[in-house]
Amino acid sequence: MAEPTRFDTGMATRRAVLGDSHVDAATARQTPFDADFQRFITEGAWGSVWSRPGLTKRERSLVTIALLAALGHDEEVAMHVRATANTGCSPDDIKEALLHVAVYAGVPAANRAFRIAKEELAKEQAKREAAQ
Repeated sequence: MAEPTRFDTGMATRRAVLGDSHVDAATARQTPFDADFQRFITEGAWGSVWSRPGLTKRERSLVTIALLAALGHDEEVAMHVRATANTGCSPDDIKEALLHVAVYAGVPAANRAFRIAKEELAKEQAKREAAQ
């Protein structure tokens, strides 16, 4: 059996972190215009960085959330907060990462990220309760 390509590895990691439904929706929205970009992030971010040994998916998730929050990338913060259901991060883990954002990137960035995280965690809790 052939060794998996960086794209294959990236797609498997991307699915493990973000979930099949997210990746399937992103793939369905792909057009010839952004196909090269989608391949780039799948191979580079997911196939190279997220698939490396050394940090767990939980740890990478926390680093990612903190960086995205510090940079003000709200949609990506929301997506990665949702992904914590797959990476093993708890709400307390997210809170601790966002406290670091407040110190190192500023209170306004952390305040916005706390708001986003609270909304996303509440949505996920509501989904779990509805499924019971």
